[in-house]
Amino acid sequence: MTMTLLDIMRSASVIPVIAIDDPAHAVPLAQALVAGGICVLEVTLRTEHGLGAIRAMSQVPGAIVGVGTLTQPEEFAASRDAGAVFGVSPGLTASLIEASRKSGLPLLPGVMTPSEVMAAREAGFRQLKLFPAVPAGGVGMLNAIGGPLPDVTFCPTGGISIETAPQFLACKNVACVGGSWLTPKDAIKAGNWALITELAKAAAALRK
Repeated sequence: MTMTLLDIMRSASVIPVIAIDDPAHAVPLAQALVAGGICVLEVTLRTEHGLGAIRAMSQVPGAIVGVGTLTQPEEFAASRDAGAVFGVSPGLTASLIEASRKSGLPLLPGVMTPSEVMAAREAGFRQLKLFPAVPAGGVGMLNAIGGPLPDVTFCPTGGISIETAPQFLACKNVACVGGSWLTPKDAIKAGNWALITELAKAAAALRK
């Protein structure tokens, strides 16, 4: 059965935002995160190895791999073909909306203001990424938006830590949060997969 974007969001407490600098790190990183209970992985296109990492990570049992930092329409089909099952963008444009529809890749678009939330909702999106979450107003903004727009569900990302994540997850309109603290560059470079599994376990426990 195919998971909807909302299903994917609700199955994650934290979606790690991953940038791969070395292709050799992709599989062991995904394995370490899944072992810790974090199965939804957002692999960004911020490095040249993004698509290759998606291809490799999508073969890891239990991993649900999406693509992040979608900014160009042509990236949608390429990411889908590499194995991504959802996409995340920092914002939303007409060309990205069209690319999402054409490719069939479900999109979690970034929004920052009430007007952007309303525009995305008007375009048919009910699952959105509040980005950057902390500069956008954080928990206060999410609670305020929840009043007039109760049918929108968020994955706030940007400036969130293991310490502040519970405050965001407590919001009625938040299904999960995005964060980069699960994949510290030093740990990845050193191949310290045990540390990453421990960070994943702590993040997964936030849902309990």
